[in-house]
Amino acid sequence: PCGCAYYMISRSLGPEFGGSIGLIFAFANAVGVSMYVVGFAETVVDLLKNSAIMVDEMNDIRIIGCITIVLLLGISVAGMEWEAKAQIILLVILLVAIVNVFVGTVIPATNEKKAQGFFNYRSKIFLENFTPAFRDGETFFSVFAIFFPAATGILAGANISGDLRDAQAALPKGTLLAILITGLTYLAMALSATVVRDATGNSSSIINHTTPVICNGSTAVACELGYDFSSCEVEKCKFGLMNNFQVMTLVSGFGPLIIAGTFSATLSSALASLVSAPKVFQALCKDNIYRALHFFAKGHGKNNEPIRGYVLTFIISVAFILIGDLNTIAPIISNFFLASYALINFSCFHASYAKSPGWRPAYKYYNMWLSLMGALLCCVVMFVINWWAALLTYGIEFLLYIYVTVKKPDVNWGSSTQAVTFVSAVSNALSLSGVEDHVKNFRPQILVLTGSTRSRPALLDLAHSFSKNYGLRMVLSPQGPRSETVDEMNNAMEKNQLWLKKKKRKAFYAAVACDNFREGAESLLQASGLGRMKPNTLMIGFKKNWRTAGAEAVQSYVGILHDAFDFEYGTAMLRVNQGLDVSHIVEAEGLYDIVFSGLCASKPSTLTQIQENMSVCGSPPPQVAKMNEKLVEASLQFKKKQPKGTIDVWWLFDDGGLTLLLPYILTTRKKWKDCKMRIFIAGQPGRSDLDKEEMKGLLKKFRINCSDINVFDDLHIKPRSESLKELQEMIEPFRLHEGSKDADQIRALQKEQPWKVTDKELSDIYCLNNTTKLNPVLKEQCLTYLFTLLTPCRSMPIARKETISDFLYMAWLDILTKDLPPTLLIRGNHKSVLTFYS
Repeated sequence: PCGCAYYMISRSLGPEFGGSIGLIFAFANAVGVSMYVVGFAETVVDLLKNSAIMVDEMNDIRIIGCITIVLLLGISVAGMEWEAKAQIILLVILLVAIVNVFVGTVIPATNEKKAQGFFNYRSKIFLENFTPAFRDGETFFSVFAIFFPAATGILAGANISGDLRDAQAALPKGTLLAILITGLTYLAMALSATVVRDATGNSSSIINHTTPVICNGSTAVACELGYDFSSCEVEKCKFGLMNNFQVMTLVSGFGPLIIAGTFSATLSSALASLVSAPKVFQALCKDNIYRALHFFAKGHGKNNEPIRGYVLTFIISVAFILIGDLNTIAPIISNFFLASYALINFSCFHASYAKSPGWRPAYKYYNMWLSLMGALLCCVVMFVINWWAALLTYGIEFLLYIYVTVKKPDVNWGSSTQAVTFVSAVSNALSLSGVEDHVKNFRPQILVLTGSTRSRPALLDLAHSFSKNYGLRMVLSPQGPRSETVDEMNNAMEKNQLWLKKKKRKAFYAAVACDNFREGAESLLQASGLGRMKPNTLMIGFKKNWRTAGAEAVQSYVGILHDAFDFEYGTAMLRVNQGLDVSHIVEAEGLYDIVFSGLCASKPSTLTQIQENMSVCGSPPPQVAKMNEKLVEASLQFKKKQPKGTIDVWWLFDDGGLTLLLPYILTTRKKWKDCKMRIFIAGQPGRSDLDKEEMKGLLKKFRINCSDINVFDDLHIKPRSESLKELQEMIEPFRLHEGSKDADQIRALQKEQPWKVTDKELSDIYCLNNTTKLNPVLKEQCLTYLFTLLTPCRSMPIARKETISDFLYMAWLDILTKDLPPTLLIRGNHKSVLTFYS
């Protein structure tokens, strides 16, 4: 893959930083092409301006620049072989030109050259030129901004690393040698000791020693060497370092070679940037971070040449060539390249700071703090060069960063950002463990117990609503016997977690291998979470098929509730009339993008699509199809925005406040904002108004708003005979029917069938009547329903161990919630979750 700046930053800091800087870096390289081409065109125009001007100087630069870039594009499109051959030829010319310069500095200067300011090596000239002398409003950083792009070729090798035979060996050697050789060459030429700053170019400027001449400023050294350039103090001269852009031609041994060298340097750099920009852009587009740009990812030929990227780079370059001013283009490029280099340095520091075992820099003298200093220097220089351009660059980068963050591309590059997130999470978890829990910071940490991630979507969506604001949600799936399921379970872990992410259900997935469902649930209840970040509320679906499931399944289900109470969990049980389990639809119809039938493959996202899949794959009978349709609608009801309605809260018993907190949290969610809370409480006969006022005062202290408070003081009235009869019919198959049997026979039956309901249970349970008669009241009040939440005791009876049989308990729950709107039975663990204090 491309090892360019984009690749290094994206794989280290992640797609957010990589994607934003990748576009900027590719754009900088594209603009760099225009800068080098304009430099080439300026040289050509400067040579021809006295004899072959086409229009005027500026337009000639534009015309020559456009012609040049068309020729360079042809070389680039021809392939890397042609580009490499062209670079070798240009390199030879450049090396000869550089040698020619140094040869010319030792050739004795003629009088004509002396008049133009060239005096061979002189210590006085070196001392004079060593100190700065900025003119015309220029500063160190304005000159730096123009010169800096000359050093941006440092990543030329990295940008085409995908085309290198052994990039790992070639890049370090090539890059470091390039820095060393280029740096020495630039220094040798910049520390000029042969040319004065100002010269007239007139041979008559030779000082006649008979006439005294007083020279000051930049002309003082020339006076000492026998030339009077004092007129340059008054008017601008055409020669000298400060005035003559072709001064290297003057210094060299053979002038035309310098022209050839200038052409070679500019064209070589332009060609390198013209190749680099499309390669960087192609790498970015291949990662599909910006989906709209994926068009440019396609390559052509055996080397996968980015032809489309070449065309785009050509268009951008031509647009900047039309500016025609090198001093305008150079600062723009400097800002973009400095931003890229800042992030390259920071990515090295960040990877070291994360202490990821995968970060193993092989360079012996690497230091993380040096990388950080380099990043800071790049940022500072950006603002010093041009503060508004720096702000604009970072503004563009920030917007691109936000875009990628929101879009969340599906990539995993093992970035240092992930490593730092891990370190921070562990550190914060340890810090949190050292702080005692406080009621003000209580958050529902929902543990959703389900057969699989896809089988009960309504349960997951409701749990998501309860703990959306940084609440922990764990989807737990007890599996079958270890010998049969461990491989399948391990393979499905990542798959299920990715499914949750894809469906935007922010939750963790966990599963255990176990011999039965209750054992698995018990393990998860005890071991889930980390430190303080562990679940505190169990959410489970109502077992609708309890009458046909068998004694073992019912005992296991009720046992899970007992275990949750024992481990001090709050408990929530969701019942939807249509049922929660859509696993049969998942398997048959491919719901939620999963198809198991092997006969049809689809990705339905709507109910209509699901129905179409049913017809394609073989439609079930009409009655079954209608039931499935209702079931699918019910399973998706908490995922969409809720219509106007009420959330009815039946707070019949104080369980610590969980029954009030959960519905309040729902009303703060965007999907539930049009819903209002109605609260129903049990009161004593004759004091309903007083009970209502007390409840209003309590809610005011809790800062919880509700639309209405209703007090029921007639719960002591006997239930309707129809309700009692319905309950008796429901539990009839599960009664022990002791009748006239003696004590020994009864004990034997109880030992043989401990799950059956005894006559004594029915006579001793005082809550039975209240439970039975509450259902009609609930139905009557829920005519304008949206959602119903019921508190424990009478609404959600507690099955006391070895006192109430499991089937009787399930009958209570069934008769209580039958034919009601979506109902959530809640029981807190008697730990306070609400406080009067902010």
